[in-house]
Amino acid sequence: MTSTLPEFDPDALRACCSRFATGMAVVTTRTPEGDHGMTISAFMSVSLDPALVCISVGCGARMLPRLRASGHYAVNILAEDMRPHALHFAGRPDPGLRDLFEDRHGLPVLRGAAAVLVTDVVQTIEAGDHVLLIGKVRHIEHEPVARPLLHHAGQFSGVSAAVA
Repeated sequence: MTSTLPEFDPDALRACCSRFATGMAVVTTRTPEGDHGMTISAFMSVSLDPALVCISVGCGARMLPRLRASGHYAVNILAEDMRPHALHFAGRPDPGLRDLFEDRHGLPVLRGAAAVLVTDVVQTIEAGDHVLLIGKVRHIEHEPVARPLLHHAGQFSGVSAAVA
């Protein structure tokens, strides 16, 4: 017996998935043309041994060829007060944001990020209109008391209750 899966309107799917609260991050990389960053919410830990993480980048994103050329990326998990950074790297430049990056192992990372993971791309997977980039983690750091910037239903927020 063969069944046909229903097709979903992309906007309806996006609205449905927006009900899942996610942390916000900026993925950064360096190419000969300079330092680059893009806001993402599609990030996850894949494996502890070996240490692998994954980001999802749209096939049409300007960042994708930069990530492919570099072969490396840093995930900068945004702290609660970094909403301007999320918007800046999502295509709404904020001229007031200056001196954003520090260097970690040859990659730009955001000053004040709640956590940073520096990776080497070990695998890419074409998945519909996105590409998954799996990175082997070679450096980590985090601020133990930093509270994350969250995104839910198109809005930014923070954690409302203290986390033990």
